[in-house]
Amino acid sequence: MISANNISLAYGKRVIFKDVNIKFVPGNCYGLIGANGAGKSTFLKILAGEVEADSGTVSVGPRERIAVLKQDHYAFDEHTVFNTVIMGHARLYEVMTAREAIYAKPDFSEEDGVRSAELEAEFAEMNGYEVESEAAVLLNGLGIPEELRQKQMKELEGGDKVRVLLAQALFGNPEVLLLDEPTNHLDLKTIDWLEDFLFRFTNTLIVVSHDRHFLNQVCTHVADIDFGRIQVYVGNYDFWYQASQLTLKQKQDENRKVTDRANELKEFIQRFSSNASKARQATSRKRLLEKLTVEEMPVSSRKYPYVVFKPERACGDIILEITGISKEIDGVAVLKDLTLTVCKGDKIAFVGGNSLAKTTLFQILAGELEPDSGSFRWGVTITSAYFPKENASYFASDLNLIEWLGQYSPPTEGESFARGFLGRMLFSGDEATKKTSVLSGGERVRCMLSRMMLSGANALILDEPTNHLDLESITALNNGLIAFSEVALFASHDHEFVATVANRIVEITPGGIIDRAMSFEEYLENAEVAQTRDQLCHGHSDLTL
Repeated sequence: MISANNISLAYGKRVIFKDVNIKFVPGNCYGLIGANGAGKSTFLKILAGEVEADSGTVSVGPRERIAVLKQDHYAFDEHTVFNTVIMGHARLYEVMTAREAIYAKPDFSEEDGVRSAELEAEFAEMNGYEVESEAAVLLNGLGIPEELRQKQMKELEGGDKVRVLLAQALFGNPEVLLLDEPTNHLDLKTIDWLEDFLFRFTNTLIVVSHDRHFLNQVCTHVADIDFGRIQVYVGNYDFWYQASQLTLKQKQDENRKVTDRANELKEFIQRFSSNASKARQATSRKRLLEKLTVEEMPVSSRKYPYVVFKPERACGDIILEITGISKEIDGVAVLKDLTLTVCKGDKIAFVGGNSLAKTTLFQILAGELEPDSGSFRWGVTITSAYFPKENASYFASDLNLIEWLGQYSPPTEGESFARGFLGRMLFSGDEATKKTSVLSGGERVRCMLSRMMLSGANALILDEPTNHLDLESITALNNGLIAFSEVALFASHDHEFVATVANRIVEITPGGIIDRAMSFEEYLENAEVAQTRDQLCHGHSDLTL
């Protein structure tokens, strides 16, 4: 169990938390949600003891261990992958290394014997003899192959480092587990494994995530940071959303009724206050009016951008034909003889463990890369717009946001149009004059979505568009693509996003592609597709897709 008592924190005049009291109990998973900047990560750091609040205390049960998903990907560069995982349980790692140091001595004294016996007892009490098997299970589930486990962390790619640090946090069954964006850099298969692991976790779990499906799968409670406080709801993310919307609507309805009644009383008083026969009634209504109070609605920190894609024209019969495209990157075959026809109304989710293959395909279709062989052809009615996974090159200039958006706005429109458009994308007032060089990751994504919306394209290509977005922006983008009437090709690790937008799934595997016109949920449940995927992954090239 872990609890926060009268926690307050402010940065200058900006109050983040004020007198927060909350208790997190074992057996529950709490999804900590809130808009960007609401203080989710900061609150986790306060609970972990990494940030000191202005006032208040954090209490943990006696002898309870807190494990945290580390955000510094370089902190363990000089350690092996295996040791990095074990270091998640600091005392166990300390005992293990002390034990190994004693046994490595050339001269083993009587004092060493006594000390080793003490260490062995403590090691056994902490299930030390299970460390290798437990670490192996975690690393295997998170997709770290055996050949990497004795390498130093500095030898790993960034995505693999994240997985090892996640294994470190999960290791040793901590009493309190704090996870900040644990699904980042994970593919759908690994996220599924993590969901199952956390679903079976019996201690106290607090998680920050922008993945709605993940929150729905693992959370028993939602701790919502809004209006300067934290309110706990029983249930998963969907239940919180419905409950919070219902509560807001009820308050709005109550206020509307009070306002309508107040207006009726004011009208009566105004009409009859000078009428002697109605004076008593007017006085009575004045007293009633004084008793009526409209509850002041607090200002939510949640803001939803306006994401609507309006194609300038409908797609014709021919959308896109891809014939035998192959491409090598650094001598490795990323795409091999890929053939695909995109049809009218298709919203295709490209899935599979190899994100480079999807990015490479999208870059070829957007004209940023040339295939080594093969070809593709867009229909004459098609105008495409591309959302790249990496967007730094679009913001290399020293333009402000108004000037930046002006590059993609209609030539007849001026600054007022740009300001209005930016306002709908949550860049209001002075924010519209910010330099593009200082934008956060989420702000850049909103700019790139603005660029796509202004294009009027009828074929959208999106490579991981939900990266860096908060839940509100993801919801707005999700709804915008659901409502989009034409063609979309996209890749995403957001299960909910794929499940609600796609009507066709293309999985890129080492042996070819699996192409099915069905929803994502149907695709995952389809046993025949699963069997075909397994055959392809094991090199059965005689299959016809």
